[in-house]
Amino acid sequence: MSDHIKKRVAAVTLGCKLNYAETSSIVDNLCQQGWQVSSIEEGADLIIIHTCAVTKQAEKKSRQKIRGIIRKNPASRVAVIGCYAQLNQDDLASIDGIDAILGSNDKFDLQSYNDITSGSILTPLVKVAPASTFDDVYQGYSLSSEMSTDRTRAFLKIQDGCDYGCAYCTIPMARGRSRSISLDQVVDRAHLLAASGYREIVLTGVNIGDYRYDDLVLCDLLRKLEKVNVSRIRISSIEPDFVDSELVSLVAQSEKIVPHFHIPLQSGSNSILKAMRRRYDAAMYRSRVMQAVEHITDCAIGADVIVGYPGETEEDFLQMYRFIEELPLAYLHVFSCSVRPNTPLARQIANKERNPIKSDEIAHRYAELIELGRRKESQFKERYTGKKCMVLFEGGKPAHNGIQQRSGYTRNYLRVLVESADNFAGQSISGNEVPVLIECLGDDLNLKGRVLS
Repeated sequence: MSDHIKKRVAAVTLGCKLNYAETSSIVDNLCQQGWQVSSIEEGADLIIIHTCAVTKQAEKKSRQKIRGIIRKNPASRVAVIGCYAQLNQDDLASIDGIDAILGSNDKFDLQSYNDITSGSILTPLVKVAPASTFDDVYQGYSLSSEMSTDRTRAFLKIQDGCDYGCAYCTIPMARGRSRSISLDQVVDRAHLLAASGYREIVLTGVNIGDYRYDDLVLCDLLRKLEKVNVSRIRISSIEPDFVDSELVSLVAQSEKIVPHFHIPLQSGSNSILKAMRRRYDAAMYRSRVMQAVEHITDCAIGADVIVGYPGETEEDFLQMYRFIEELPLAYLHVFSCSVRPNTPLARQIANKERNPIKSDEIAHRYAELIELGRRKESQFKERYTGKKCMVLFEGGKPAHNGIQQRSGYTRNYLRVLVESADNFAGQSISGNEVPVLIECLGDDLNLKGRVLS
C-alpha cells in the first residue's frame, strides 16, 4: 500500500489492561499491512472501539461511547469489538452506524477491517464465534511502533480465558477456557518491547496465575523474563490461590519483578465467598496477603471487592468490612454487584434461590467501603512521606517555561507528582526512572515530591 493511499485507523479501548494490550496488537498488525495510525480528531477511515461487558455500567458506557463516536464521525467506518460484541451482538446490531461487530476471537481477523473499509461487502459485518470453539490464544502487546510515543509501560498478554466459573462472572462466556501463549513467544515479544525502549512490562491476561504451557507455569516464565532488558516487570491482577510461597519468594529476591500485587478479594464473608464459587476462604486470603507483605519489602497489595451480592446480609457486610479493616492493603477497588445474564447467579435469582439487595442498601454499603478504601490508601501512602523513592515518569507535553507537573509511579505502584523541569542529569525525565523525595500526601491522595539531583 503506497504512502498516498494509506488507510488511517484510530482506536478507543474500554475496560481492562488486557483489552489495551489486544487493541495495541491489532493496530500494530494493521500498520504492518500498511495502515497509518491516526486519532479520532484527525479523522480516520476506521475507528475500532474495544468494548467491555463486565458490568451493566460497562455496557452502558460502551453504548454511550459508540453512539458518540458514530455521531461525530459520520465518514468513518466503525468496528465494535471485544466482550460486549461477544456477549450482546443483538444489542449492538440495533445501533445505526456500526459497520462491524467482531467477537473475542474474530477481532484479530485483519481481513474484516480491510473488507469494511474497502466497500467490498455489505455492512454491518457480524462475526462472533462461540466461546466454546476458542482453541487458539492470540498475542497481545503494547505497540512498539507508530501508535505509541510514550515508551514507559507496555502491556504484554500471556494468557486468555478462565476455567474458574465464579457464579457472577461472564468471562468464560466472553473469552472461553483458560489457555496460555507459549513461553518462547512471550519472551521474544518482551525482548522486542525492551528493544523499542519500554522500561516496564505489565503481564496481562484474564487469569495470569493460571499460566501453563508445556509443563511450565508462571514462575518459570517470570524467571525467563528477568533476563529481559527492562527496569520493571509487573504482575497484573492475580487470584489469591496463585500467590504462593514460590511466587512470593521469587518476587522478594528479584530486582526486576516489582513489589505490587492486585489480589481480588470480592468478599470477606465465607458464606458469600462460597456462594460466589470462589476458590478460597477469608483465612486463606489473609494468609496469602500476610505472607507477601512480611517477605517482600515495600509490598503494596490492592484488592477488588463486590458489595451488595444477592443474599448478602448485614452481618456478611460487617464481616467483610472488619476483615478489610484489618488487612494491610494499599488500596481498594469497590464494585456494586451487577447481575449478568446467563450466569449461575442470574439463574439463582430467577429461581428465587438468592434475593437481590435493595438499591439504597447497596449504595450505603458501597459508600462505607469507598471511605474505608480511601482511609487504607491514605494510611499506606503516608508511610512514604520523607522517603526517597525511584519513580518511573510517564510521557508528557513539553513544559511551559521549562516547568510543569509530571507524574510517575514507584515500583510498588504509588502515583507521584512533581513540579519538575523537563531535564534530569541532562535527560528528559519522561520515560526514565529517577530518585524523588516524597514530601507530602495531597488531598487527592497523590504523593507529591521533588526530583533529587
